[in-house]
Amino acid sequence: MGWLRLLGKEYLLNWLIKALGSSIGRKFVMGLTGLLLIGFVIVHLAGNLLLYVGIEDYNNYAHALHSKPGLVLVAEIGLLALFLAHILIAVGITRENRAARPEGYQMRRSKQNRTAATPSALMFVSGAILLGFILLHLADFRFHLRNPGPDGEEPFAKALRLLQDPVSAGVYFVGSLFLGWHLVHGFQSVFQTLGWNHPKYTPLIKKAGVALAVVLALGFASFPVWAMLKKYGVQL
Repeated sequence: MGWLRLLGKEYLLNWLIKALGSSIGRKFVMGLTGLLLIGFVIVHLAGNLLLYVGIEDYNNYAHALHSKPGLVLVAEIGLLALFLAHILIAVGITRENRAARPEGYQMRRSKQNRTAATPSALMFVSGAILLGFILLHLADFRFHLRNPGPDGEEPFAKALRLLQDPVSAGVYFVGSLFLGWHLVHGFQSVFQTLGWNHPKYTPLIKKAGVALAVVLALGFASFPVWAMLKKYGVQL
């Protein structure tokens, strides 16, 4: 069975190299990575909602999640690969579009002769802001580069302490809103890029994308609001 796995990996690698060699292939890979990242964000929000269930439940969830460091490392490497692939391909496609339409890519004239940003430009800007949000999140929760806590700190206490930091709370709140903004267009684009769009279902996909974006944005944005309210003694 080892040779089957080897052939599978080789086939996947060859497919990926071939896909990245064409504009359509790169857009397909970006759509696929985007879909996988959306799945991760949904699971991540579901786990963090245990903050509202109780201290013990959240701590048990966090401890169970990190009880197998080897699997956690593999998952983190996989997520890093998805993020890097998505970002690098997005930058490459943006450069290609800018080179093809140097005058009209960033801004376009509307019928009223007003200047408006293109959806692609807005996606790039919101994606850049999300990258900053993710880097701060990693600095806080993964690498402990800011506001390191005491040794043996429980996950619930750590999350509450970090979310009560004014800088982190502000960035997380704004970043969550931009996540929703990014998904409003990104969710529909994923289906279009992967060829899963159909005139009959496109309106439903648009509505589902907006609903998902609102739920994820408000869900993540609620955490710093909840933490700051607790900080100032507001009973929930």
